[in-house]
Amino acid sequence: MSLKMDALDVRILDILQSDVTTPIGEIAERVASSKTVVWRRIQRLSDAGIIRSRVAVLDHRKIGLGVMVFAYIKMARHGRDVLPKFIEAVSVYPQVIECHTLMGHVDFLLKILVSDIEEYEHFVWQRLSQIDGVQEINSSISMSQPVYTTRLSPRAASAPDLDG
Repeated sequence: MSLKMDALDVRILDILQSDVTTPIGEIAERVASSKTVVWRRIQRLSDAGIIRSRVAVLDHRKIGLGVMVFAYIKMARHGRDVLPKFIEAVSVYPQVIECHTLMGHVDFLLKILVSDIEEYEHFVWQRLSQIDGVQEINSSISMSQPVYTTRLSPRAASAPDLDG
C-alpha cells in the first residue's frame, strides 16, 4: 500500500515516537486537530505498516545483557536455500536481536546481546558455528553506545511515496 504522509501525520508520528502511551486527546490538542481525525490517522498509519508495533524499549544493561556484539558471518556457499536456512536458524535465538544481509566480504551482520563474554563464547561455539554453511565468524564488541535512538524522521507529502 502506497501512502503519502502530510505534516499532520509527521507530527502525530513524532509524538508517538516520544511516548506511544500519549492519550489520543493529548495528541489531538498538540497537533490542533480532533480526536477522531487523530485516531483515524493513527489507524491509517498502522494499516499501511508505517507504525509496525507499539512497544516498550528496554535498557539491555539494566536487565543483565551488558555485552553487545556485532558478528560478521561469511557463508561457505550461497545456494537458494542456504541463506534462508541461516536466517531461520538464527531467528530462534533470543540473543540475536537483529540480522542484516550484506553485500561485500561477509553475508550477514548479527547484533547480539549477552550477559558476558563467556556467554558469547558459548553461543558462538554451541550455536552459531553449528549452523550449516557457516564458514567464518568475526566479532566486534561494542565498547559503548554514544548514539542510540528508535526515532525516525518521516517526511511529509513533498517526499516520494513511501513504497517508491
